[in-house]
Amino acid sequence: MEKQTRRGLLKNAAAAAVGATGAVAMIPEAQAQAPAIEWKKKAVKRAPSGDKVLAPTPGAAPDKPPLFNGIISFGNLVFLAGVGAHFQGTIEEHTKHVLDELEANLKLAGSSMEKVLKVNVYLSDLKDYAGMNSVYQGRWGSVPPVRTTIAVAGGVPGNSLVEIDCIASI
Repeated sequence: MEKQTRRGLLKNAAAAAVGATGAVAMIPEAQAQAPAIEWKKKAVKRAPSGDKVLAPTPGAAPDKPPLFNGIISFGNLVFLAGVGAHFQGTIEEHTKHVLDELEANLKLAGSSMEKVLKVNVYLSDLKDYAGMNSVYQGRWGSVPPVRTTIAVAGGVPGNSLVEIDCIASI
C-alpha cells in the first residue's frame, strides 16, 4: 500500500466533510474505491505527565462530567487538546516539555510527530516567538505540519508560557 502524504490525508478529510454535510463532491474513481474508514469517536487515555494530577478515589463517582477529553481519535485522525507546562522555567524549557508530552500522547494513540497535520501554538507573550521556534523546529520530521501561532491576551491558563494542540493521522 502506498504511503499517504499529508496533502492526501487532508484531501480525504475534506472529502469526508463534504460527504457528511450532504454536498455532492466529484471524487475520482480510484479514490472512491479506497477502503472505508470507520468514523467512530474514541477517547484515548493520556500519557502520565510530570505535573501533579490528583487521582480519583477508586470506585468513587465523579462529582461532575469532565469538560473535555485530552485525546480523541476519529477514523484515522487523532486530536490532542492543548498541553501546557505548569512550572517555573524559560520558553525553551516549556516548549520542550510540551512537545515531549505531545509526542508521548501521539505514540499512545498510534501516531507520531511525523504524522501531525495541524498545530496551534498559544504564547503568553509574542516576545517568546523566537525562543519557542528554536525548540519547535525539527521536531516534526522532514515535512512540518501547518501551524497557527497566536499570543493570548491575559496569558495561557496555568501560567504556562506556551500551550500547543494538534491534529494527526494514525
